[in-house]
Amino acid sequence: MDQVETGCFAPARSGVEQPEAIRVVSWNINRGSRLSEIIDYLEAANGDLILLQETDRDARRTGYCNIAKQIAVKLRMNYAFGCEFHEVSQSGADSMAYHGQATLSPWPISDEHIIRFQSQSGFWRPRWYLPPISVLQRRIGGRMALVTRVSICQNDLIAYNLHLESRGNDDLRLKQFAQVLQDSCESGQDTPVLIGGDFNFDIRRPDIAAAVSAMRFENAFNGAHRITARSRFGRGLSIDFILTNPRFVSREPSVATSINASDHFPLTVTLKLK
Repeated sequence: MDQVETGCFAPARSGVEQPEAIRVVSWNINRGSRLSEIIDYLEAANGDLILLQETDRDARRTGYCNIAKQIAVKLRMNYAFGCEFHEVSQSGADSMAYHGQATLSPWPISDEHIIRFQSQSGFWRPRWYLPPISVLQRRIGGRMALVTRVSICQNDLIAYNLHLESRGNDDLRLKQFAQVLQDSCESGQDTPVLIGGDFNFDIRRPDIAAAVSAMRFENAFNGAHRITARSRFGRGLSIDFILTNPRFVSREPSVATSINASDHFPLTVTLKLK
């Protein structure tokens, strides 16, 4: 569960000049069930770094496909996939089904590893009195952040691709988020660091925003309220974010609310190194 699957499908980039800015995409793709539409958007987005949450591997509900690998092959990118959960009810006769985060880039990816959160909800655990049917979503594992180093010519950046708990209260999510912030301190102030993903709560809350600022991170969307997901009842939610440390300047943040391939919308931002 803590091993990271990787693949390299990007062409060699030797001799390529350092780009003035990079384009980052973060998106909860709802397991990848509408894969062709997801690929169409990502291909048009032309991202230098793509952070995907809720990505299936070998699950019955998504045709036993390795979603991250298929996207990487189609876009000719490198990828890393970290397992969040073993999906008990989605496995086939000859394979285990997994669910997690994927980070993709046309640039080299290295030092990939998982931070399994110390604080977890017990909601998803299998129980003897619950039948192993898909609607109950029994799972083994836990929420986590996938950490990768991306080498863009002469500059390395650290990307945290996270998915905080959807069950439980904000205190649980805040503990998980705090673990990521604390880990990011080990990179040092001179290393460009970004944190993106599905936070499952609004980090613009004054107390949380103060904690983010104290750790010298900024909301790439300048604290503006943007709908990034829809609840099952159609209510607009602001729960997906991209944060950057002081080594980046953020510009042109946007949420593609016209894309309906998931219950979340893709976030994009252009980042320039100071």
